[in-house]
Amino acid sequence: MSRITITFEQFLNDIQPDLHGFVQDLHDFLTENSCRASFEVKKTGLFGGYKHTKTKKSVANILCKKHALLVRIYGSHTSGYSDFLGTLPDEMVESIRKASPCKKLIDKSCKLVCTGYDFTIGGEHFQKCIYNCFAFEVTKESKSFIQAFVEHEIKEISNRSVAL
Repeated sequence: MSRITITFEQFLNDIQPDLHGFVQDLHDFLTENSCRASFEVKKTGLFGGYKHTKTKKSVANILCKKHALLVRIYGSHTSGYSDFLGTLPDEMVESIRKASPCKKLIDKSCKLVCTGYDFTIGGEHFQKCIYNCFAFEVTKESKSFIQAFVEHEIKEISNRSVAL
């Protein structure tokens, strides 16, 4: 199956109704803060991607899988809000623990150009792959933390682009 481009409205219509408000709020925040959105139907499910218009880098993805709605955050600037990471609920920290280690940081074996994430939460050191480190299932408990995480990242991107 090839990729099929869809609108945000089509994307939203295929998501569980009880998650519409969360997805709409996240979409509005990202698009109002210099992110360009794109939506597709992929083999694995629905995909919504958000790239910052100045940096051209991905900020977040929304993935609608059969079993759950996931938000993947590209937290490249976590050093600017490391205290926030310590407030994440156990379910989100456990998700980070289960994420793949960054082979580039650990043993230099990854051929990808990424550098991975190297950070600490509550004294626990993590070196994780950027592609699944901050991929969180949207739950009643995680919604507000996901939103805050994205807000922190956007604020850091904005601060750094002003400094340049």
